[in-house]
Amino acid sequence: MPENPRPGEGGPAPTRSQRLDGLPFTTEHRKLLVGSGVGWALDAMDVGLISFVMAALAQEWGLGSGELSLLASIGFVGMAVGASLGGLLADRIGRRQVFALTLLVYGLATGASSLAGSVAVLVALRFVVGLGLGAELPVASTLVSEYAPRRIRGRLVVILESFWAVGWILAALVGYFVVPSSPEGWRWALVVGVVPAVYAVVVRRALPESVRFLESRGRTQEAESAVRAFERARPLGRSRRESEEEARAADAAPDATPSGPRADRSIWSPDLRRRTGGLWTIWFCINFSYYGAFTWLPTLLLQQGFTLTTSFGYVLVITLAQLPGYAAAAWLIEVWGRRVTLAVFLGGSALSAALFGIVSLGAVVAPWQVVASGMGLSFFNLGAWGALYAIGPELYPTALRGTGTGAAAAFGRIASILAPLFVPVLLAAGGERYDLVLVFAVFGAAFLVAAAATFVLPEQRGRALR
Repeated sequence: MPENPRPGEGGPAPTRSQRLDGLPFTTEHRKLLVGSGVGWALDAMDVGLISFVMAALAQEWGLGSGELSLLASIGFVGMAVGASLGGLLADRIGRRQVFALTLLVYGLATGASSLAGSVAVLVALRFVVGLGLGAELPVASTLVSEYAPRRIRGRLVVILESFWAVGWILAALVGYFVVPSSPEGWRWALVVGVVPAVYAVVVRRALPESVRFLESRGRTQEAESAVRAFERARPLGRSRRESEEEARAADAAPDATPSGPRADRSIWSPDLRRRTGGLWTIWFCINFSYYGAFTWLPTLLLQQGFTLTTSFGYVLVITLAQLPGYAAAAWLIEVWGRRVTLAVFLGGSALSAALFGIVSLGAVVAPWQVVASGMGLSFFNLGAWGALYAIGPELYPTALRGTGTGAAAAFGRIASILAPLFVPVLLAAGGERYDLVLVFAVFGAAFLVAAAATFVLPEQRGRALR
């Protein structure tokens, strides 16, 4: 039986967490990954849609940069609040419950946004959308991390994050084909955003609750049932025996034991404050640069003289580069380790941001230069996001995992609030010739600060979750 020691071994029975760590990748893991990933993609689609809606409203409603900045930023205000509350709730009522609730909240609010008749109403609804969006992401990554076998945990979380690219590509497709189709095209684009509310029912019924959470609440029968479901599932890839042998070897390795304390009352306790500070720094800088660049990208291209349809087409092509970025990060994170992979992709993001700004210095902006430098930014930036989401849940014990990842995400959302507001200021400061140069130089500098902060974090490749 699964609760007994492995044949030929003495000593106590393995814990449920050890049993999960020793499993191969199974059909149940695939179900969890895809189920969480679809929610993640719908989240990205909603975030991406607003950038296209902004460009359309700039023409349809004659909105200025101040109103557009407010529209972009208010969603991130909601995400900051939602990320913090979502993490706290996940540690109290469960990962799955919060995941389903967040999908319902932002799906319904996005659908209601399509009926907005004024900027004020749209801003209010975007705040509610942000509450749901912000709460979902750290909860989903925590749930996948707690079920993933140790040897591929980082890779699976990066694959989960890669669904963000799928969602952003969907947003770009909707933006390209639906938004320019009519003066009311932006409303129909937002109607698509109601899909997450329907999917919330699927999440609530199909996805398992975290075993570690169930154990922490004394719900041992449910925890045992969940583990056995994964143990009975059909392996995909390497056999169960090979995975168990690898797990035994990892348990015997001197660096495989969890680092740091096993129980803490605060993410700022002496043993955790260094990693919390480093994680918050990375989250802040990567949010500032990513959302500052990609939220404004369609509008910035419009200001460079491209048409609405052409701008959206370029953004669609640039977005496609996110997928190979995630794929590269998913492979490298288990080869190079978490810190080096994250630092390299952040460094590549800084270089790509600088190139994007330099391109604008030409007397005539060549489309291929815009697309090439934008694709580089997409490739490296989204690969960095994947590595970051893999790192966060590994840094904290079970009792603080949702809180720690949610708090870091919430702090990062402060930067995503500020970034859209800063872009018009930076454009004005740079003047007509150096506007984009200054904008993307600031973004590049933020990426470099984030890259340096990665080396404050402990390397957790191959270590068991606490």
